Amino acid sequence: MTPFDQKTAPHDERLIKKLSEIALTIRRNSLIMTTKAASGHPGGSLSCADILAAIYFHQLRYDPENPNWGGRDRFILSKGHAAPAFYAALAIAGFFPTEELWKLRKLGSMLQGHPDMRKTPGVDASTGTLGQGLSIGVGMALAFRLDGKDNRVYVLLGDGELDEGQVWEAAMSAAHYKIDNLTAIVDYNRQQLSGCTEKIMNLEPIVDKWKAFGWHVIQIDGHDMKQILDALDEAEKIKGKPTVILAYTIKGKGVPMLEKLFLAGDCKYHGTPLTETELARALEELYG
Repeated sequence: MTPFDQKTAPHDERLIKKLSEIALTIRRNSLIMTTKAASGHPGGSLSCADILAAIYFHQLRYDPENPNWGGRDRFILSKGHAAPAFYAALAIAGFFPTEELWKLRKLGSMLQGHPDMRKTPGVDASTGTLGQGLSIGVGMALAFRLDGKDNRVYVLLGDGELDEGQVWEAAMSAAHYKIDNLTAIVDYNRQQLSGCTEKIMNLEPIVDKWKAFGWHVIQIDGHDMKQILDALDEAEKIKGKPTVILAYTIKGKGVPMLEKLFLAGDCKYHGTPLTETELARALEELYG
């Protein structure tokens, strides 16, 4: 059971407001964590904050006091470099104290640069090598079905990650086996480490690609909380095929000075943390 047990609640304004506030906290803590660590990936952490807020505080079944509870749903951060946002969500959910966030990437910390299921409560799959998360999710979802369980699996992918051939092998397998308890979400911010996805490896027509692989496709604004919740609800109702949610996002979302750089094609802050001075300005913009 989630600590915010509203899975059956209507998507009213109070729920939208609460989840949006959680997303704001995820963004804030992601920025602070990476600056304190002088390492990490702020851009892609900011772009997926709304998605993580919706998944962890409305959608997933879990018990932070019993992270290995068998009845929990599974979440896999395939774009493992967005670990700061993931850790921020786990801390809010109660898997570990918020103070642990400031130890990101420090020696002896439970919070590695990429998610490690052996060290961090609430992490169900170690990720970081791009392209592997969807394969893991297919295996988990298929296992649940074979065991007659109703657990669901959610996998968050980056758009640059779709360059990996293993993603499409997994997509083909999921459709072939009609794995309908699996939902993939693509953080489609159109930027990756070394530039725009359009120039590095054009993903379009991305909708047609996923449909051709046998998936039910939902397109949303990845920063519109109601659209995110509606898409997650729709995915649960689809039978006989897996669902992919294409969430169109903005890298650096919430911090205009970062958004402008990414939209102009400058990907410096994909994997470069802000300085203390830049952080102060970014937090001011975030709450402005």
